[in-house]
Amino acid sequence: MQDPYSALGVAKTASAEDIRKAYRRLAKKHHPDLNPGDKAAEAKFKEISAAYELLSDADKRRRFDAGEIDATGQEMPPRGYWREHAGGPGGDRYYRAGTSEDFADMGGIFADMFGRRGFSRGFGGGGGSLSFTLSVPFLIAARGGRQRVGLPDGRSLEIDIPEGAVDRQTLRLKGQGLPDPDGGPPGDAYVELHIEPHAFFERRDSNVHMELPVTLSEAVLGGKVPVPTVGGTVMLTVPPGANSGTTLRLKGRGLLDRKSGVRGDQYVKLRIVLPDKPDEKLKEFLSGWEAGKAHNPRRDMERFT
Repeated sequence: MQDPYSALGVAKTASAEDIRKAYRRLAKKHHPDLNPGDKAAEAKFKEISAAYELLSDADKRRRFDAGEIDATGQEMPPRGYWREHAGGPGGDRYYRAGTSEDFADMGGIFADMFGRRGFSRGFGGGGGSLSFTLSVPFLIAARGGRQRVGLPDGRSLEIDIPEGAVDRQTLRLKGQGLPDPDGGPPGDAYVELHIEPHAFFERRDSNVHMELPVTLSEAVLGGKVPVPTVGGTVMLTVPPGANSGTTLRLKGRGLLDRKSGVRGDQYVKLRIVLPDKPDEKLKEFLSGWEAGKAHNPRRDMERFT
């Protein structure tokens, strides 16, 4: 991946909010759901998602800026790396067999292989624990599902993502950490979930917000229009005379709050979209529409100027 700042089109001094806005703008443009079959868009979406995952994590961003990790999150060899790792007594500091020191040093290797957030180990009464992050698509976090992840020893696990999972939530995988060299029980793995932003859904607590394009006739005359939700498409009643900015609520169509067991709502903000090609009959009607000419939608702004 190229420099993550370049991938998102932001400066290195960009704020966390600037980075989030840049990602959402690019995600809407390149999201695979909006570009079916477009491999270039899919590759670009993966690139900007990886860039956002790194830069949205304050610790990872700090370490990247300091040159401690690269753009993929992999550890960068420190200065004097080869001298330090080859300069032990007899040149065998990291090649002793059958010792806990030899196994402990593997921790750094495992952490590098994960390219993830951290690695901790504990011996004497149990194996070492692994800690890493996992990117989860928005809808899998919303609906619940399974994500497969590969472990450094070649194993792969299917992780159950709970319905309504939240960003930075940590899951414990009991017994899926490193084995104990003394024959004790293996350690645990801890997975921190990073929920990917969606092309048009936005989570706010257990509620979902989105903007829905509607035609001029749907806004003026009203009617039922299809609207996507995290649970599937439903029909929404648009009241006659609706405006851009009108917000309608779909009760119980949000996300599950795992603490209360209550499902949130979905809020749909309408945005009137005219056809790309001007309609001559509409232009003719509006040119003779006297009531429309008399209406001043900016009158309230005059109080502040």
